[in-house]
Amino acid sequence: MLAPAEQLELYRSMLRIRRTEEALATRYREQQMRCPMHLCIGQEAVAAGVCHVLRKTDRVFSNHRAHGHYLAKGGDLRRMLAELYGRENGCCAGRGGSMHLIDLDAGFLGSTPIVGGTVPLAVGTAWSAQLRGEAHVTVVFFGDGCFEEGVLHESMNFAALHALPIVFVCENNDYSVYTPLRERQPMRSIAGVARAHGLTVAEIDGNDVTAVQAVASDAVAAARVGQGPQFIEASLYRWLEHCGPDDDSHLGYRSAQDIAHGRSQCPLAKLQVQLTRAGVLDSHASAVLEDDIGHEIDAAFSYAIKSPYPAVTDLERHLFA
Repeated sequence: MLAPAEQLELYRSMLRIRRTEEALATRYREQQMRCPMHLCIGQEAVAAGVCHVLRKTDRVFSNHRAHGHYLAKGGDLRRMLAELYGRENGCCAGRGGSMHLIDLDAGFLGSTPIVGGTVPLAVGTAWSAQLRGEAHVTVVFFGDGCFEEGVLHESMNFAALHALPIVFVCENNDYSVYTPLRERQPMRSIAGVARAHGLTVAEIDGNDVTAVQAVASDAVAAARVGQGPQFIEASLYRWLEHCGPDDDSHLGYRSAQDIAHGRSQCPLAKLQVQLTRAGVLDSHASAVLEDDIGHEIDAAFSYAIKSPYPAVTDLERHLFA
């Protein structure tokens, strides 16, 4: 059982991600951030719970929905927002945008919009750590849609063969863009397929951050001491549209009842109730926390907007072709 202080830390991490994403959804409509943006509202518990148990030297890879993973791993909020605005001070010098975040200092080695694109890179990083005798663990986040990519299965096979120190984290939100899992894959268990590849598997409620933290703690510890690759399937729900800041219920691919049920499982609300009942979080503490995070986000947006654009003379910088 986590101590109240650690639970509060998890709550703060999730709240910070949620408020950042909400602010991005509002400001994206101003048309000043000209990159596609995939928001992770509703999925904060997996990022917060998994990254809570990692060391700074551990490596994380993500996918197109990367903001939460980046922030939970210790990424710089100011530099992330500057990147979204295409500014030189961004974590990729304004070249990458929302789907190409990287911060080597935080151990966040990258995200990409290519489904499954970071998975073999993560396996390569884990193999490198093993060959060098380093105690690093690599974590790679991906969605259920990635299970339809051959490279994921090849990577799991290779990781199992070499007993690599890696944790595969599948955030199963049931949809790949507009198509539900039942229309894309046969009636089989994602976790079962991973188990068949030889991975140690855990299935969890991705809306319960304390459960995520506990399972991730065991998985990371096992990978670190040479017990081979671990696989976590976390069931959760994507609140907003696949890409963009809006609700997409008008498209009809998921019902109003499905959306209402998904939102009723809010990971923040679940932990808030627990903390309130335990006397750890009251209205005053909650207000202080909201105010602190709000000021940080406002300052980060101000920093990003005031940051310079890349110089035209640097147009060919970072090109290696």
